[in-house]
Amino acid sequence: MVGDTPPTLPAADPHAEHGPRYKWIALSNTTLGMLMVMINQSIVLIALPDIFKGIKLNPLDPHNTSYLLWMMMGFMVVTAVLVVSFGRLGDMFGRVRMYNLGFALFTVCSILLSLTWGSGSQAALWLIGWRVVQGIGGALIFANSTAIITDAFPVNQRGTALGINVIAGISGGFIGLMLGGVLGPVGWRWIFLVSVPVGIFGTIWAYLKLKDTGHRNPAKMDWWGNLTFAVGLIAILVGITYGIQPYHGASTGWSNPWVLSSMIGGVVVLILFGWIETRVAEPLFNLSLFRIRAFVAGNLASLLTALGRGGLQFILIIWLQGIWLPLHGYSFSRTPLWAGIYMIPMTIGLLIAAPISGLLSDRFGSRLFTVAGALLNALSFGLLMVLPVNFSYPVFALILMLNGLGAGLFASPNRAEIMNSVPANRRGVGAGMTATFQNSAMVLSIGVFFSLIVVGLSTHLPSAMYSGLATQGVPDATAHQVSQLPPLAVLFAAFLGYNPMQQLLGPQVLHQLPAGKADYLTGRSFFPHLITGPFQDGLAVAFWFALGACLIAAVASAVTGGVKPVKVTTAGSEELEELVEPTPAVGDEPVSAADVRQALRTSGDG
Repeated sequence: MVGDTPPTLPAADPHAEHGPRYKWIALSNTTLGMLMVMINQSIVLIALPDIFKGIKLNPLDPHNTSYLLWMMMGFMVVTAVLVVSFGRLGDMFGRVRMYNLGFALFTVCSILLSLTWGSGSQAALWLIGWRVVQGIGGALIFANSTAIITDAFPVNQRGTALGINVIAGISGGFIGLMLGGVLGPVGWRWIFLVSVPVGIFGTIWAYLKLKDTGHRNPAKMDWWGNLTFAVGLIAILVGITYGIQPYHGASTGWSNPWVLSSMIGGVVVLILFGWIETRVAEPLFNLSLFRIRAFVAGNLASLLTALGRGGLQFILIIWLQGIWLPLHGYSFSRTPLWAGIYMIPMTIGLLIAAPISGLLSDRFGSRLFTVAGALLNALSFGLLMVLPVNFSYPVFALILMLNGLGAGLFASPNRAEIMNSVPANRRGVGAGMTATFQNSAMVLSIGVFFSLIVVGLSTHLPSAMYSGLATQGVPDATAHQVSQLPPLAVLFAAFLGYNPMQQLLGPQVLHQLPAGKADYLTGRSFFPHLITGPFQDGLAVAFWFALGACLIAAVASAVTGGVKPVKVTTAGSEELEELVEPTPAVGDEPVSAADVRQALRTSGDG
């Protein structure tokens, strides 16, 4: 609250200091960085069959499942854990400096990943190790790119700028799916090499052109806070990762004592982390930010939508690759590429909605767009729930576009709302906290979606598979053994673009069967028809979960406060806009636009 003393306005305008073009340089470079990271994250997912074939390792072997899971999720776990710490380092030592380091590290790791040597578990560990290090580079980019954009743009243009950045991030995930489908069969090393020219160019460009325009906040590092936060969050995310795997005959590992210990222990350590943060002078997690309603409600809405949407990409890919595409004439080996192509309508919806919602939210406030986006997402999940498994593609495409429109309407206004609520000297840690919530929700969402689908499959798939195989002449013992395999193996076979029955039965069993029966079992209709009913049971539960998460996100968005950006033209300065954001800082306390106007009147009267 501003008292009798009028606010002190800096003489220089930080937005104009580096010229009118600087903000667009900052936006284009950070957008390139986000695009590169997200493409690299999803390109690996779609090219996993080619990677494991290249290193001569069978990912469906129960002994190798952990390699597969860590290749899929290791990058996300690392970024979720480190973004807050790196955001804090950006506040202390310069956001551009940390961002440049991330760009360079990411590029070096892309080169080292393409140089993978050896085969089998040795090569898998090399890949996983450098993917983890690459996740450190990704975390540096995630943590600081949003803060750099917020520093560079005045408040009445941030929604538009962050909308463009959000488009790059989300659409990059889908671009990566198609690139992986194209490059993987050509040579699996290309999926890493494709990032190298972009990384080298972006690193040099960032080093030469980006400048720190934000507020530095020199402080001591909160080592105990960093340690307990990292240990607690890693324990939970690793527990989720292994909770997906089967355990002693159970379809999932949630009853595994190690998983339970990891999850419970992680929660206890995070509680200890929260206690530490209330006792240190310069905490890693600035708990005072949780007194800002827009920050809390905006992050809750962001977390819930990420929770609802995070596992969607995996489930839709499995749906397309395991059922719909084979039934419509595509060989299993071609399904990874075509799954990415058939999901393009979601990207189109996002590309349409995100820039429009960013631009309009700059003028009319964020609340209308964030609420509408979350509700559209919920509606799309409801429509997917009632859609037949063997759907009509135009209907499916319209629902995907609706989902993309919802994501685009929500994402950029939500990000701008959160960042506008954060004091200028806390933008790095604020952006890091937001990225942590989102990335953690993505990992949790994958665990939840996979678990729900696996539980649905476990109820009916074993009996359906046994009777189907026995009917086709598969020996009783073999049919029983295959039907008792964990449903996760069946899901991964479909996800990775393998011919599921060819993988599960093996050449020895297939060669013993009459040619017609073997061809039917490994053809494009047996497996999709076999899995359709059980898969639909799991889909319904998963989509109910996503629908509920998005509805709660809509409620959270509705209570953010919805303060519209205000531009005061009295002083003719963009810096004055910094003073009239919903919650800028004088010290660390929010100041309203009305307070500043009153202070200006008082100053003028004096």
